[in-house]
Amino acid sequence: MLRGKFKKTETLPAEEDSLENVLPSVEALDTAKKTGKNKSRKEVPDGLFRKCDACRKILYEEDIRENWYCCPECGKNFRIDPWTRIRMLTDKDSFEEWDRELTGDDPLSFPGYEDKLRDMREKTGLTEAVVTGQALIRGSRTALGVMSPDFIMGSMGTAVGEKITRMVERATAERLPVILFCCSGGARMQEGIFSLMQMAKTSQALKRHDEAGLLYVPVLTDPTTGGVTASFAMLGDVILAEPGALIGFAGARVIRQTIGQKLPEGFQSAEFLQKHGFVDRIVRREQMRTTLGVLLQSCACR
Repeated sequence: MLRGKFKKTETLPAEEDSLENVLPSVEALDTAKKTGKNKSRKEVPDGLFRKCDACRKILYEEDIRENWYCCPECGKNFRIDPWTRIRMLTDKDSFEEWDRELTGDDPLSFPGYEDKLRDMREKTGLTEAVVTGQALIRGSRTALGVMSPDFIMGSMGTAVGEKITRMVERATAERLPVILFCCSGGARMQEGIFSLMQMAKTSQALKRHDEAGLLYVPVLTDPTTGGVTASFAMLGDVILAEPGALIGFAGARVIRQTIGQKLPEGFQSAEFLQKHGFVDRIVRREQMRTTLGVLLQSCACR
């Protein structure tokens, strides 16, 4: 439905400013990355181009934005921050954030952890690795949580678990469905057992939400791993995933070394998990808002 609203105007460069003159080759970028030198940095402004890790094409940042933050060449989904995703999904100005001031601390006095948290807050503008609240999606009110890949790789600490639990409990009290975009490297090692306890806490909150007859839809994005996969990411009534997302518990290398066998092609991809019954549907980014809207409306009509 939204494709027609994002139109790209293509302007051809002048001959003397052709892409060959202003755009560094993939080989040049790789060499610069290895040597720490980038001779073309003065010629190419920061933020103008981005290289796709999948097809290794050099892309205009504007083209990526207009293509739902996906590679126009191969379709790879780039990781996006929570506020960008919220703008893409929700009705205009409908999002109301919950528990913004809730932050974690350093329960184990882990060396350097407080500095890491402070740096992440300054860099991302977020207080923690998840944003929670309520919003309208195609007119349907829902509780909405979005995890951030930029805040310590979306790892689950006590504050993340607490924010998600509070969101689910409030949704249960107000009889709201819950949609949660999962993106995580797993439990946050700097918090040890306190982080692992969040698996049980969030799961119990979702159980009570389910017993109240309410809808829960987790959306698995790249990557969804570790303790998040082993808890709230896999407890949905309907489990959606973005194309190509890495989804799993332990890493493929660890599994391969443990079982001593070669893993199937595409192992731990969203497509592999859908084929084996762990994911209900893979939804492209431009179709996500419509898909969630239909699910929410169907739930409201029950």
